[in-house]
Formats: sequence, structure tokens, C-alpha cells
Amino acid sequence: MNDQRIDALRRMLERNPDDPRARFGLAAELERNGDWQGVAEQLRAYLEIADDEGNAWGRLGHALRQLDQDDAARDAYRRGIEQAMRHGHPSMAAEFEEILADW
Repeated sequence: MNDQRIDALRRMLERNPDDPRARFGLAAELERNGDWQGVAEQLRAYLEIADDEGNAWGRLGHALRQLDQDDAARDAYRRGIEQAMRHGHPSMAAEFEEILADW
């Protein structure tokens, strides 16, 4: 079933590559499969076209940690903190701060 959703989202993106919901949805499906490279690629593409409130930055940070790209992961979490605070999500910012502190 997951592969069918991935295929459907990829087809949607072929028709409309700038659809942020499809990009984020594809990243979420790839995350369920543990395809961390795919997750990072889709989240980066999503973040180029969407004003994310922090969630995608945190997911990107997690994916990059799985890929042993620690410096890039820290940067993603920091951006997530900035965005979360800008959008009024202090608990999300605190969660990312805790991740960075526990590193």
C-alpha cells in the first residue's frame, strides 16, 4: 500500500513539481520506508517552495542524522527553531533545542 501512495505522489509531482503538499506527503511516505536520502531530497525541495513552520526542518534534521550528515542536521534543527518561534510554536522550538543539547 505504501508503494502505491509513493507512486501516486510521484505522479502528482510529475504533473506539478511545485506542489508543496505532494512533496511533504512523499517525504512522509519515504520516511515510513526508512529511505532517508529520499526524505532529505523531498524535504529540501519542499522547503524551497513552502514557508514551513518548523516541522519539515525537524524532519530534515532527523533524516540527515540518519545519513550521518551531522553538521547539516544541526543546521536544519536550528532553522526549525527559528521557524517555529517565528510562527508561534515555542514547544516545537524547545523540542529541537533539546535534541541539539542532547547531541
